[in-house]
Amino acid sequence: MNTNHFFAIDRILSQYTILSKKETSNKYVDLYWAIKNCILKHELPHDWILPSTRVLCEALGVSRTTAIKAYELLLLEKIVISKPGSGNKINYLNTKSEDSISATRVQIDSDLYPQISDKSKSFLKNRALLNRLSTSNLAFRPGLPPIDVFPVNQWKKLLNIYWRHIKSSGLSYSKSTGLKEFKTSISNYLNISRNIKCDPDQIIIVSGSLQSLYLISNTLINRGDGVILENPLFPNVHSVFKSSEATLYPVELDKEGIDIKSLSIGVNTSPKLIHVTPSNHYPLGIPMSLKRRQEVLEWASNNNALVIENDYENEIANHFTKTPTLYSLDTEDRTIYMGTFNRLLHPSIRLGYMVVPRYLTPALEALQDHSHRFVSPSIQVVMNQFIEKNYLYQHLKNVIITAKDRHDIFVKEFNELSKNMYIQERLFSSFHVLALFKTEVSLDHEKEIINQLNLIGVTTFSLSKCYIGDPLKKGLILGYSSVQISVMRNKLKLMAKYI
Repeated sequence: MNTNHFFAIDRILSQYTILSKKETSNKYVDLYWAIKNCILKHELPHDWILPSTRVLCEALGVSRTTAIKAYELLLLEKIVISKPGSGNKINYLNTKSEDSISATRVQIDSDLYPQISDKSKSFLKNRALLNRLSTSNLAFRPGLPPIDVFPVNQWKKLLNIYWRHIKSSGLSYSKSTGLKEFKTSISNYLNISRNIKCDPDQIIIVSGSLQSLYLISNTLINRGDGVILENPLFPNVHSVFKSSEATLYPVELDKEGIDIKSLSIGVNTSPKLIHVTPSNHYPLGIPMSLKRRQEVLEWASNNNALVIENDYENEIANHFTKTPTLYSLDTEDRTIYMGTFNRLLHPSIRLGYMVVPRYLTPALEALQDHSHRFVSPSIQVVMNQFIEKNYLYQHLKNVIITAKDRHDIFVKEFNELSKNMYIQERLFSSFHVLALFKTEVSLDHEKEIINQLNLIGVTTFSLSKCYIGDPLKKGLILGYSSVQISVMRNKLKLMAKYI
C-alpha cells in the first residue's frame, strides 16, 4: 500500500465506522457515503488517487463486491473519474453541494485573532506596487533574458556531478552569506568584468535583487528615515522602501541620469540611502554619466549616506561602452553593489549577490540567520562551476547575439505595425524596450491596453507605474528577448489591433 492510499483509507475508515453502526445499513451504500463525505468535506483533495477495490476491501474488511458497487455510484455521479492506467481519481469539479462551496468561503472575524504588525500592514498596503503579472506569457514580459538559449545540458551535467560526489556532511546547514568558493568566483568575475575589487567576505549570496533590498532596508531603515530614489524606477524598489515606511525623495532624470544636485531637502534632513541603476536607469534606459556618478558619491560622502548601485543587466548595458561602476570610483567603502544571475541566465535559478561595506556584514548575516538561512548549496556549487569552466562567458556571448537580433527585428516591426505608438530610440542596452504613445493618453487608457493585451497572451508592464507621483510619460515596457522571432511576429500582428 502506498502512502497516498494509507491516508485515504484512514479518512474513509473513520467515516465508514460511524455509518456502518446502523442496523439497517447497506454496506456498499455506507462505503459510498463514507467516501463522498470525505470528498465534500475536503478531507481528500481534487485529483487524489483512490485505492483500488482490492486494497480498499482488505483494509476495511468488506467484500470486493461492496467496494466495486460503492465506486460505481461515485463514478455515476462523476465525483470520481476513472482513467485506464491511472486508477480512480477524485473530481472536485463536479461537487456542487453547499458543504463543498461553503468550505471555500469561510468568513473570518479578524477581532478574534491578534492584529498583524504595523510593518505587515505597510507591506500589504503597498503590494500593488509590485510588478507581478502573468507567469505563463513569455511575450512580452519584461525582465526575461533569452531563456531558450540557456545551456540546459551543461547545467544538468554539472548538477549530476555535484550529486554524484556529494558527501553526507554536505547535506547539513550552510553558511548564511554563501559558500566561500562561490563568493571567490564572483569576486574574480566582478574584478575582470566591472573593475570591482572586493574581498569575498564582503559578498552576500541572496535569491535575487528584491531580497537584497529587503535585507538592506531592514538593516538600515527606521520609520521616517530618508531614501533618495531615481524617478522613474523599478516599482519593486519603490514598494520595498515605501513598505519600510521610509521618507522617499524622488529625483527626476535627464540625459545624464539622476541629477543629485537638484535635490531639495530640509536643513535637518539626512537621507541614509541613495538607490540608483547607473548602467541603465530603469526603465528609461539612460546611462548615468561619469560626472553624475562622481556627484552622487560626493553627495553621499558629505551627508554620511550609502549608495545602492543596482547593476541589473550590466553585462548587456556595458558590453559596448565601459563606464566605471560607482563601486570602483568609491574610495570610502560606502557603496552597496547589487547583481543578479536571474536576469542573465533565467529567473527560476533564484540567485543573486551583493557586495557590502565591511561594517554592514555582521548585521546582514544576522538577518539572514533569522530568516531564509541560506541559498541552496547545490545551486551555489553548480553556478561556481559554471563560472570556473568559462560557461558563463560563452553563454553571455550567445545571449548578447540572440538578444541583439531580436531587439532589432522587434523595434523595426513594432514601428511598422503600430499607428499610435513607437519604440523609444535607444541603443541596444537591455532586455526591454519602451513603447511610447504618439499623442497624450490617460492613465485609464494605458491600463486598458495592458489588460486587453493580457487577454491575448501578451504581458507588458506600465511605464506610468514606475513613477513616484504624477508620471511624466506613459507607455508600455516590453520584454522582447525571450521570444523567438516567429512567435514575436505573430504576437506583434495580434497586438497591432490594440495599439
